[in-house]
Amino acid sequence: MDSAAKYPDNPQRSLDYDPVAGSSARAEAIALPRAAHRRSPALQALDRGAKRAFDVLVSGTLLLVLLPIILLAIVLVKLDSPGPTFFRAERVGYRGRTLRMLKFRKMRDGASGRAITTDDDDRFTRVGRWLADTKIDEIPQLWHVLRGDMSLVGPRPEDLSFVERHGPAYERILTVKPGITGLSQLAFAEESRILDDDDPLGHYLDRLLPQKVGLDQIYAGTRTVWMDAKILFWTVAAVVLRRDVAVHRDSGRMNLRRR
Repeated sequence: MDSAAKYPDNPQRSLDYDPVAGSSARAEAIALPRAAHRRSPALQALDRGAKRAFDVLVSGTLLLVLLPIILLAIVLVKLDSPGPTFFRAERVGYRGRTLRMLKFRKMRDGASGRAITTDDDDRFTRVGRWLADTKIDEIPQLWHVLRGDMSLVGPRPEDLSFVERHGPAYERILTVKPGITGLSQLAFAEESRILDDDDPLGHYLDRLLPQKVGLDQIYAGTRTVWMDAKILFWTVAAVVLRRDVAVHRDSGRMNLRRR
């Protein structure tokens, strides 16, 4: 069923779908929007070095600037509910390595269940819901960027069971480091809100994940420092300025979403 027809009372849900892109087959066989970059080894090394230097500089600076917010979040999490301050989500990282991704704990200690969350997930603590809405729960991942496990920009690291569903596609995606922000993160910034309340996991696997895989393949196949800069620009527009950013599913082009 077309998502706009399924959710006539919530147009935001329909905006985040390409009605053709909801198939796993397309996610496995996606063609890049332009030929893969044929750069010399020297230029490739320079690009990687520039990306790493930028990651270290920005993540280190942000960790210092955001220290008051980090300390406030630690206190609020501890006061709000019993349990640890941080949570480690096991994900598939660079070249298939296990990444224990650090976040502020958003849920009740010991909560279990599906690997995705919705906006009304009853596992959230009061502070956890606020952390998720403001994206503050993602700040600890700057430590992964500083260490070199992640990058500021890259494909979103996924659960192993999700990766296994799209194995051939992830052979390309996992050749670059996962990121805090990226094309798929921008395209589905309101993911928890647009998921089908009746079957969020099935909805994610059948409709959202194939599109995210397609965008992550585009990024992995065409990545440059300039592309990273554009993604960071639009991330600021989405997170800080609260603007809706649209990402073209076939090219990765970004622009403000038409209202």
